[in-house]
Amino acid sequence: MAVVYNTTLKNTRMTDVVTAIGAAGYINIYSATPTLLASIACAATTAGTVTGGVLTFSGTPLTEASANASGTAAGATVSTAINGGGTVIISGLTVGTGAQDIVLSSTNVVAGQPVTITAASITHG
Repeated sequence: MAVVYNTTLKNTRMTDVVTAIGAAGYINIYSATPTLLASIACAATTAGTVTGGVLTFSGTPLTEASANASGTAAGATVSTAINGGGTVIISGLTVGTGAQDIVLSSTNVVAGQPVTITAASITHG
């Protein structure tokens, strides 16, 4: 039997994640190798909001003006500093152009070109 948390507890836990990200968090996009492709700043005032056990990142679309490297986006982390530095708060995020945790305008990333997150959310299990 799977573990099930009530919604109030889910919201509390996900709000703690927002607090841990802080006002200077970054969503880091990686290729499968893993090469850091882009590091995109979260919204400046708060990384996101929590409702119904879902953390929805604020301020989308979020854009990095110049990708670090070229490759196909395959995964993501959220950390407290640019380029994956600081403390990694969340790892193992899915990336794609549809029903993933981090939704990009394109998974084909080209060094020096913009990278845009069109939507981002994490659902508590």
